[in-house]
Amino acid sequence: MSVFLLGVNYWPRRSAMYMWERFDLGEIREDMVRIKGLGLDLVRFFLRWDDFQPTPNRMDPMMLRRFDTMMQTIADAGLRAMPTLFCGHMSGVNWLPTWSLDPDTPHGRFRTVSHGTVSPNGIGDFYADPALLEAQELFARAVGERARDHPALYAWDLGNEFTNLREPQTPEDAAAWSARLTHALIETSGGIVTGGLHGEDVERDRHLRPSSVAAPWAIATMHGYSVYAGFARDRLDTEVVPFYAQLIQSFTGKPLLFSEFGNPACTPGAQTIGSFECLDEDEMAAYAYTVLVRLHAIGTIGAMWWCWSDYHNALYNVPPCDKAPHELHFGMIRADGTERPVARLLAQFAEQQLEILEPAAPIADEASFYASLPGGIDALYRRYRG
Repeated sequence: MSVFLLGVNYWPRRSAMYMWERFDLGEIREDMVRIKGLGLDLVRFFLRWDDFQPTPNRMDPMMLRRFDTMMQTIADAGLRAMPTLFCGHMSGVNWLPTWSLDPDTPHGRFRTVSHGTVSPNGIGDFYADPALLEAQELFARAVGERARDHPALYAWDLGNEFTNLREPQTPEDAAAWSARLTHALIETSGGIVTGGLHGEDVERDRHLRPSSVAAPWAIATMHGYSVYAGFARDRLDTEVVPFYAQLIQSFTGKPLLFSEFGNPACTPGAQTIGSFECLDEDEMAAYAYTVLVRLHAIGTIGAMWWCWSDYHNALYNVPPCDKAPHELHFGMIRADGTERPVARLLAQFAEQQLEILEPAAPIADEASFYASLPGGIDALYRRYRG
């Protein structure tokens, strides 16, 4: 029997995106044991690009050793790992090596942070620029070799919401990028590969087609949040995530893991955090349960909560939380280490050991869907809800 997977996206609560430079193995070990104790299967973690690759032709040996330690710690806890490469975009910031930046490209919607400094520049065309492609392949092969046949390795993830770093010029560029790096990871590690697609990849035409970018992947993955979706009915709309899932199932024909869902939790007495609506803790647990039931019913292979923990208040004044305070409050664990109700809900769902069902029928044709954007997604979602 193939069991519906449950997992969590991981940053430590004391260091968040600064995990690799402040590597606290004691905290990480404790967290992995707790994650396993909740009955979860899978941990998705992130290799921040500017930590791991200080120059285009060299990986940082200390960071690679820390990657080895992270993989072993996950294995020791009896969990499986989804390492996410080229991070890249994370929580409203693009964390990038200085050498990857293009002086002729402004950073755009998301801040660039490079080695702790905010830069006015954005990344070069990493889908098609030969030098940037070579650097990414070096990265992929370096970590792939270290994790060859590793007992903890579930799948590699080619970047977190990578179109937020830069949109490809054409769908063909994105497909060629995906194929090259997927091949490098399979050849060196023997593992399977996926990539972090997200809601904005289907809300407008970002010059990417799920069918072609996912063609070499063993599974597809998708991210989505009701508080971010422009077509959502409200912050508690539990149909947004299954709708995204069925779109990607329809377009790729691949098994679909929904690798990020969640929402920010309200602080006591609040209804918003900054400009974003939030959910109180009981709403959050009810939301999670309904979404999981729906994801299972439409034949996805699993789901992963964003994220493990709220971040410590000491991170309030540094990126990303200095400009996005809601990022402090997505955890199934509070910043003091206590569990939110959603943690117990996920544990109870995991106990059921539900068998994966057949995927639901397609709900859209990819070419017609992208031709209908931007307005077409609203009409399709209304029909879907009906």
